[in-house]
Amino acid sequence: VKQFNEDDTPIFLISLKAGGVGLNLTGADVVIHYDPWWNVAVQNQATDRAHRIGQTKKVTVYKMIAKGTIEEKIMKLQETKKDLADNIINGENVGIGSMSKDDIMELLGV
Repeated sequence: VKQFNEDDTPIFLISLKAGGVGLNLTGADVVIHYDPWWNVAVQNQATDRAHRIGQTKKVTVYKMIAKGTIEEKIMKLQETKKDLADNIINGENVGIGSMSKDDIMELLGV
């Protein structure tokens, strides 16, 4: 970590779980997620390793998802959960009563 942050080490590979243990990766200017996690907060925490005090570069984040994979379904589930949470926080009329049968079946993976 020290070498990556202080010299010209070009790449630092890390798992999402290791990204959640308090590392500061201010040497990063690109973050690439290859494997989405069920809980988007875990991904966000890993991304935040590059957004720390001392960061002087613009950081770009990419999510590499192949079409038709379980990872694509995880991303859609994350988006659905985020939209639902945003609507609840904003006080919009949401709840199971506002969901269609198809919405519920898709959420349950049926």
